[in-house]
Order: sequence, then structure tokens, then C-alpha cells
Amino acid sequence: MNAEDEKIEDEILEEPAEEVTDEAEAVAEEATEADDKQKLEEDFNKLKNDYIRLYAEMDNMKKRNQQETEKTIKFAVSSFAKELLGVADNLERAIAAMESNKDSCAELLKGVELTQHELTKVFEKFGIKRFNHIGQKFDPNFERVVQEVEDKKAEPGVILAELQAGYVIHERILREAMVVVAR
Repeated sequence: MNAEDEKIEDEILEEPAEEVTDEAEAVAEEATEADDKQKLEEDFNKLKNDYIRLYAEMDNMKKRNQQETEKTIKFAVSSFAKELLGVADNLERAIAAMESNKDSCAELLKGVELTQHELTKVFEKFGIKRFNHIGQKFDPNFERVVQEVEDKKAEPGVILAELQAGYVIHERILREAMVVVAR
């Protein structure tokens, strides 16, 4: 073979080799893309499942919290109510004592006073305090004026009488007092 024939043969051999190499690279690239695509789909499915699981977990936690909150609200006053049962018992005893002995107002008074004392102890235990501002200037944060009367001895706006007691619970107004003030 001469040099020219060898050159032609080399060109013929090179062309298919380049095409084969290009095709092999394209196939390898497609395989890599397919592998990448499959890996991305697997990752996506894993993340999707994790998301669904976490969403369900959060939903369950939200429901449990709501149930706990409802239970707490429902039974929040149970210890307070339990303490008041003694007061109710004493009132029943006082009524029973009056029914059995109609002439004994002194016993009834004693029973009611004991009941009031017990109620005051329960209130104090739970931070409930009665306030009395008779003789002081009217304070709209604590009292509501129900009546104004002329009183030449008192300054205008001074509380003369209390028609209904006012109470605070831990320094917050529970119920304002209904008062009579001087005009």
C-alpha cells in the first residue's frame, strides 16, 4: 500500500471512530441524565413522603393541644369549686339549724358568720380580695357610681356607701364596686 492509500484508509477508519465516540458519549450522557432523573425522582418521592408524615404529625399535635386546652379550660376552676363546697355545706347546716329551731337567730347569725369567714379564706387562697374605698375619692377603675347624693359634710366625688362589694383577683379587677358618691 502506498502512502495515499494509507491516508485514505486512515480517514475511513477515523470517521466511524469519531461517530462511534460521539454516539457513545451521547448514550453515556443520556444514561447519566436518566440516572440523574431517576435519582431526582427518588429524592422527590422521599421528600414528599417526609412532608406528608410531618404534616400528619403536626395535625395530630395540633389536635392534642386543642384537646388539652379544652380540658384545662373546662377543669381550671375545679380546685376553686372544691374549696367552695365547704362553704355550701355550712350554708346547708345553717339553714337546717334554723328549720329545726325557728327561735334561734343567734345560732343562724353565728353559722352565717362562720360561713362568710370560710368563704373569705377560700377567696384569699385563690388571690381574690375584697376592696372597700368608702371615704375615699371615686376611682372609675374600681367603682361604678350607681347614685349621687347631696352631702354637705363630704367633698364631691367621695364614696359615701357601697351597695355591692368590689373584688380583685391577683391585682386585676374581678368585679367593680357599686357605690354612692357625694355630689
